[in-house]
Amino acid sequence: METKRDIHTIDAANKVLGRLSTEIAILLRGKHKPDFAPYKEGEDFVRIINASKLKLTGKKAAKKFYYRHSGYMGGLKSISLKELFEKDPARVLRKAVYGMLPTNKLRDKMIKRLIIEP
Repeated sequence: METKRDIHTIDAANKVLGRLSTEIAILLRGKHKPDFAPYKEGEDFVRIINASKLKLTGKKAAKKFYYRHSGYMGGLKSISLKELFEKDPARVLRKAVYGMLPTNKLRDKMIKRLIIEP
């Protein structure tokens, strides 16, 4: 029995980053469907429009940092949430949703079904 893949379109204008990303994570996992199982992929696509109009609450824009390491000594790089949001708001949303998905083999498959339009 094959299930139909739906495309959920969400307008991100004036929505809070965390609240929106939990909503997206639920849709990507398939928890809204009656035949949900943790070991199955959700199969639905989620399309986000107006990602550049997201709201950030509190002082997170200045205090939250994203870190990465080059692998060399002293190669720790950091960028604030504000800088990353100005450069690429879609990446901020993708990182938030990615962190809310379960850490297993299905996570990379789920995040590929997230389509973000600035």
